[in-house]
Amino acid sequence: MRTAARLGVGPEAFWRLSLREWRWLTAAPEGERPMGRSVLKRLTEAWPDERDVRAG
Repeated sequence: MRTAARLGVGPEAFWRLSLREWRWLTAAPEGERPMGRSVLKRLTEAWPDERDVRAG
């Protein structure tokens, strides 16, 4: 998320990222750990999607 913010990727664009783009943005620089699942969970709880994508 920090990388996306540094690059100027807004929230809407951030949530539209493909898995490949997500992995590229979150690739940890040498010596740094990637974002953990708990951090991602907190982010999705803080900024939920407007609708449930699974509901279609």
